[in-house]
Amino acid sequence: MAKSSGKATIKKYANRRLYDTESSTYITLDHLAAMIKAGREFEVVDAKTNEDITRHVLTQIIVDEEARGSTMLPVNFLRQLIGLYGNSMQGMVPQYLEAAMDAFQRNQTVMRDAFGTNVLADLAKKNMAMFGEASRAFTPPTKADADKKMRDDEVEKLRAELAALQAKVDRLGS
Repeated sequence: MAKSSGKATIKKYANRRLYDTESSTYITLDHLAAMIKAGREFEVVDAKTNEDITRHVLTQIIVDEEARGSTMLPVNFLRQLIGLYGNSMQGMVPQYLEAAMDAFQRNQTVMRDAFGTNVLADLAKKNMAMFGEASRAFTPPTKADADKKMRDDEVEKLRAELAALQAKVDRLGS
């Protein structure tokens, strides 16, 4: 039975079929995606245990969309996200992503009307860069980071020595 809050309850059975208790029909993941796009609230529960599995089903919808070629999640974003699992930042990531998506939705129409679609892509890139910087700020440096810093320092030292040698050669030549 559907909940009185207006949120539909979808039961997922062991055979992987989804049953909409509100309409008393079997539905597909595509149907759930359409419900989301229509702004319809729902929860998905395991028919046997009554456990809320909405997150798993929504993730499956995203995986299916990405597999169909409707790619929206950049590889770098996925790598950063995976890298944050088990990290001290993991607890903050869901709230950050939710707040970012809420802000994006609030501003989406205004920005599209005022500036066109390229601004949205630029904003997404800037948000990803900020997300990456924030995650790096809370992630301890790795050995590779330390090695790169040491190489960078060595290169700077060699550049300074080369400049000093060039200055001596210039003085001798004049």
